[in-house]
Amino acid sequence: MAGNPNFVDYMKINCRSGKGGAGSAHLRREKFVPKGGPDGGDGGRGGHIVLKGNAQLWTLLHLKYTKHVKAGNGQPGGAQRSKGATGEDEVLEVPLGTVARDAETGNFLFEITKDQETKILLEGGRGGLGNDHFKSSTNRTPRYAQPGEPGKEQWFILELKLLADVGLVGFPNAGKSTLLSVVTAAKPEIADYPFTTLRPNLGIVPYRDHRSFVMADIPGIIEGAHAGKGLGLRFLRHIERNALLLFLVPSDSPDIKMEFNILKNELKLYNPELLDKVILLAITKSDLLDDELRGLLEKDLPEVPYVFISSIAQTGLATLKDLIWEELNR
Repeated sequence: MAGNPNFVDYMKINCRSGKGGAGSAHLRREKFVPKGGPDGGDGGRGGHIVLKGNAQLWTLLHLKYTKHVKAGNGQPGGAQRSKGATGEDEVLEVPLGTVARDAETGNFLFEITKDQETKILLEGGRGGLGNDHFKSSTNRTPRYAQPGEPGKEQWFILELKLLADVGLVGFPNAGKSTLLSVVTAAKPEIADYPFTTLRPNLGIVPYRDHRSFVMADIPGIIEGAHAGKGLGLRFLRHIERNALLLFLVPSDSPDIKMEFNILKNELKLYNPELLDKVILLAITKSDLLDDELRGLLEKDLPEVPYVFISSIAQTGLATLKDLIWEELNR
């Protein structure tokens, strides 16, 4: 499988929250109080399944072998109104940008976006009330208490949306992986056939004065990706989180402007808001061009900031980084 095998961005897990402890039906029995009233305590609630954001994590790899997650059960209530202990929560740490969905309906539940942020994925059962709650003027010594609520069981999907500064957008074979391998320390698999990149690759691009930004190579989208063709939707979601989109079109494309517009249209059909992001254009494989050809091409380019680059000849890369940095910090 191409891409980084340690990059896990999708998983399905089965969760079981803890059941609530039963309330106690205890009656006070003391030496001088033959008919003591009810003093049964409440049961403790069952443990929740909780997701917690961790900014140090980049992937869901650490959860790869976690298929079943189970929280602890609440303890029963006791005498003298003592409450049962709460069941232990099961906390799963996830990278920022993790989205939780109901596996059956596909419905979006929530997204974790901040470090240390916690959200309950599945609530534990409530503890039952002890008999102390049920005494009344007509029934001074209720001998019953509530059972605890059962825990819940449900399948969930966890998906990761990347939090990169720059997302690379282009047809398969536009030179995205090559660019990433040249400007970052990432080692994407590179070959001149479509769909080499089957998983997003992330790389840190070093910039002047020890600064840097994150670039993500998003697998090639083809016409119809928004409808789920090719490797469509699974990857388009990563683009949603990028601050800036860098379109890559090779200089030997039959029509650069048309290819740019097709890519742009794919994004629009998937989610029109994507086009609100800053869009830059890099014309790749520019080592094939002489000045005259370049001049001809420039007459008919889309109206976005552009730069001619060659990852192989390493030309135009400094200009590209300057342009990206300027736009990211605008």
